[in-house]
Amino acid sequence: MTLSVVAASEATAPLWRRAFDWWLVQVKHVLPPTIFFFFGFNLILFTRWMTLEEHGIPVTNFFAATLAALLVGKAVLVVDNLRFMRRFDGAPLIQPIVFKSTIYWLCVFVFRLAEGLFKFLRDGGALGDFPSFLVAQFSWPRFLAIQIWLMVLFLVYVTARELNTLFGDGELPRLFLRWHSSEAKLTRRQRIRLLTRLNRLTEANPVEVISEPGSPAHTELRGILRQLAARTR
Repeated sequence: MTLSVVAASEATAPLWRRAFDWWLVQVKHVLPPTIFFFFGFNLILFTRWMTLEEHGIPVTNFFAATLAALLVGKAVLVVDNLRFMRRFDGAPLIQPIVFKSTIYWLCVFVFRLAEGLFKFLRDGGALGDFPSFLVAQFSWPRFLAIQIWLMVLFLVYVTARELNTLFGDGELPRLFLRWHSSEAKLTRRQRIRLLTRLNRLTEANPVEVISEPGSPAHTELRGILRQLAARTR
């Protein structure tokens, strides 16, 4: 009944309100990777500046780093909506982390090559000459160095996002920003033990036994759920 009322209210909402809500969801999805890669790309830029400064080579490309962060944020939004990105959901964490990081990395790799092609054509080059340009004149060491940095950033970002999804949306910010260190360690340890007990309980007993009121498995399940609910803050 409640779901039908909510669905009816959403259906009767004005078009501008539904468009705004959709836009807000997209912004919330794009904002975390954009902020992360904004700082990441500027860190790369800063390390390049420190390396080249002693040789008198100026490096000031803050706008390009900011634009790249916006483009990566948009790329993450588009790629995340593809069905095959959920291929390893439920697998050990290493598999979705490596898989998604590789997909993001390949997308940026293709985009950066496309960017080089655009600049080559803008400077008067012919499309057929681009492969020879890549072999003879393209700065592959610089290109691959940035790609290595990008893979590291993608691995860090995807790992953090997968852990946040595993623990519950918003759990990682609460661990880093709200809980005291001793409290967080104690709570994590207790919750992991309870979840381990819950996993063993479901493995050792069929659903019919667990759902039967008065059975030992049902009593243990209720106790575990009470403790988990009591530790949720």
